[in-house]
Amino acid sequence: MSTIGSPPPTPVSATQSNVILVTGGSGLVGSALRYVVEHETADSTYGKRKGEEWIFLSSSECDLRDIQQTRKVFNKYRPKEVIHLAARVGGLFANMSSQQTFLRDNLLMNDSVLQVSHEIRVKKVVSCLSTCVFPDQVTYPLTEEKIHLGQPHSSNFGYSHAKRLIDIQNHAYHDQFGDQFTSVIPTNVFGPGDNYNLQSAHVIPGLIHKCYLAKKNQTPFVVFGSGKPLRQFIYSRDLAKLFIWVLREYKEIDPIILSVAEEDEVPIKEVANAIIEAMNFRGPVEYDTSKADGQYRKPASNSKLTKLMKESGTKHFEFTPFKTALEESVEWFLESYDNGARI
Repeated sequence: MSTIGSPPPTPVSATQSNVILVTGGSGLVGSALRYVVEHETADSTYGKRKGEEWIFLSSSECDLRDIQQTRKVFNKYRPKEVIHLAARVGGLFANMSSQQTFLRDNLLMNDSVLQVSHEIRVKKVVSCLSTCVFPDQVTYPLTEEKIHLGQPHSSNFGYSHAKRLIDIQNHAYHDQFGDQFTSVIPTNVFGPGDNYNLQSAHVIPGLIHKCYLAKKNQTPFVVFGSGKPLRQFIYSRDLAKLFIWVLREYKEIDPIILSVAEEDEVPIKEVANAIIEAMNFRGPVEYDTSKADGQYRKPASNSKLTKLMKESGTKHFEFTPFKTALEESVEWFLESYDNGARI
């Protein structure tokens, strides 16, 4: 049964290769997925399999806020599976100043991708949520069933509600049509290819860029806030491998948290010190406590992920050590910056 006012579903050719379309394909996680697919061997858990064709879609090819453009590009590639990463994202201060923009842009993108995936009978869609979807007032650790138990933090309520609604949409499509739409909830992601723009970057890329400029200009390295908040960080290339596992092995509609363990929380001050070491920065460091810290901590449990990976027969997953991942991210930033990349 098709939706009124939209074209009917078109069957996918039985002879077509398994096209996996990644929206947001040029972003942080999309770039990491491309790296993993290209560097893992075909016989590994995360390598490109025979018959797979991976398409990494960027915003320059399609504005996913426009459902007609989305239909056109999906009909061009005819994906059998979709990893939906495209989103308007930003750091704490970008979110606080643009709630409506973050809400509307993400609502439109998510609606277009899921509706068109339904229309052309995509076999599976894995969308990306965020720990921002969880209530501000909630018992820790965060677990998957706590998403809808209260209001998200006021600092990014627009983005959070748009992301939270994906879970509602997934269940609605599954309940009415049987669509296999699901979602994942990563903790704080960082790595090569991140957004290092000082006005919209998340904490790690923002601090890397600020430390670089402080060293270059021989000025103090200023860290916003007290440095006390704790966060679970996940390296983008580790997350990419877990996305591939979810695409191939995860059977539920309910979301699943993709994260390092709770005990691996890192204080922002420790992050700053690791960046200082990786950058070989020798100047003064200042903490601007007039700037908001945001939530002090929001530890998430990865027990569901650990349990299901074990049950699926996947060998123990090894996360990249934080300092190693940070050093690789700094190295990528320095190479890209020196080569004239717009960061």
